[in-house]
Amino acid sequence: MAERRIMAAGNWKMNKTPAEAKAFVEGLKGLVADAKSEVVVGVPFVCIPAVVEAAKGSNIKVAAQNVHWEANGAYTGEVSCAMLKELNVDYVIIGHSERREYFGETDEMVNKKARAILDAGMIPIICCGESLTQREQGVTAEHVRYQIKIALLGLSAEEVSRLVIAYEPIWAIGTGKTATTEQAEEVCAIIRKLIAELYGNDVAERTRILYGGSVKASNAAELFAMPNIDGGLVGGASLKLDEFEKIVKAC
Repeated sequence: MAERRIMAAGNWKMNKTPAEAKAFVEGLKGLVADAKSEVVVGVPFVCIPAVVEAAKGSNIKVAAQNVHWEANGAYTGEVSCAMLKELNVDYVIIGHSERREYFGETDEMVNKKARAILDAGMIPIICCGESLTQREQGVTAEHVRYQIKIALLGLSAEEVSRLVIAYEPIWAIGTGKTATTEQAEEVCAIIRKLIAELYGNDVAERTRILYGGSVKASNAAELFAMPNIDGGLVGGASLKLDEFEKIVKAC
């Protein structure tokens, strides 16, 4: 079986000024220097230059929280892959449920963004997940499979083996509710099985699948120990140094 390195990725959302972000990463560097897992911070656009500078020479990678799929043009308020690449961004989070809910992001847009990110030499972290109604009605598997199928449309096996998928049940984001370890593992296994159907077992074994949804220091080790969960996309807990350090070291 391919060795998949655990990833602890923080999604800061709309939090921290550039000065606060720089101070946080300066503080984080020493705490996670010997971490076995891959450490990623997903920061607001305006914080990227300061965070990249602060993370220099460390094992901390930097993610953007969104991007536009076009190379340039009349898209007021948007940012292109070339802009992010020039700032030395490593990963880009796309398809987060908050982007889908508040800004109308569709599966087709996620697919176009994934293509653009890979073409620019960065790696997409593709989010998927179901609402409480969808879970209660028993359509979680169909919904998540549909989201991932559209997101991966046209991508090669080699590209899929490099990207990251984050399963985030919408009902567990920022609510304090966490999917049980078994629920999280079940859906991550469904995603891996789908990748195997589309691209073969070898690609499925190499693709990292994260869990996101109220991941914290107290539940990270149990979640990350599951066979199909390769780390976490961490929200609120990634804004606190001591909490995030524990999550990074939970593998």
